[in-house]
Amino acid sequence: MKKPVIITIANRKGGVGKTTSVWAIGHALAHRGHRVLFVDCDPQCNLSMALPEVDGARHLGLAVRDGRPLEDAITEVGPNVYLAQATSELTAVEKMLGTDMDYPFALRSALATLRTSFDYVLFDTSPSPHSPLAVAAMVASDALFIPVHPAYFAYEGLASLLDVVGRIKRNYNPDLLVGGLFLTSYAHSYRGRLHKEFVDMLAAHPDMGPLLMKQTIRKNGVVEEAQLQRENLYAYAPDSNACVDYDQLTGEILSVLSNLSDKVSPVN
Repeated sequence: MKKPVIITIANRKGGVGKTTSVWAIGHALAHRGHRVLFVDCDPQCNLSMALPEVDGARHLGLAVRDGRPLEDAITEVGPNVYLAQATSELTAVEKMLGTDMDYPFALRSALATLRTSFDYVLFDTSPSPHSPLAVAAMVASDALFIPVHPAYFAYEGLASLLDVVGRIKRNYNPDLLVGGLFLTSYAHSYRGRLHKEFVDMLAAHPDMGPLLMKQTIRKNGVVEEAQLQRENLYAYAPDSNACVDYDQLTGEILSVLSNLSDKVSPVN
């Protein structure tokens, strides 16, 4: 069975479009014909609530808490789309996990039990700076992509996350690729002065600037509408700015991931 490309979308600040980005990028990959597994590692369960409802007895805690095969937690939720959902008990599961010395490897070990072939696995993570599952997701991943809201208060969380990533690379996963930073609720045509100043500052930063991706995600209320209906953008609003932006962002992500093609499955 071929190894999937494993991606974490993370930020240590809430309200930046992290879960929406996981949801939209995953569907864009599925729309291209790839088999995609969503793994909801956030006790808020927002990703799970944006996807078709599944049997509550199948959830990520089965693998993390009980040591059962990850396969037991997975449900098909659409063409080429699968979900290991989060439930309300994931908060307690995560607290228990944090007491285990081997917790950084929990999701890597869970993925090793997969019997079904996937092209991509996408982790949605909690913004909590103390989340064991967020750390475990990055330890298990090939690449990390970071959504950034263009506001000065976002900078501290971004710097903190990159510090954590550096420690994870040194101690657990030296091959983790920081694939890029992408701006949400923003377009280069927007006129907000403070937002533009933040983007210019980010672009000029010696470490963060080279990571800044070209595609941005514009504000679009259709995203919340689609999520409330538990539909993907291609079905609900294929001509919307959100669908266009995330489709183009996914193409840019695939271009970045082509650097991993000698280690993981095809990314075209």
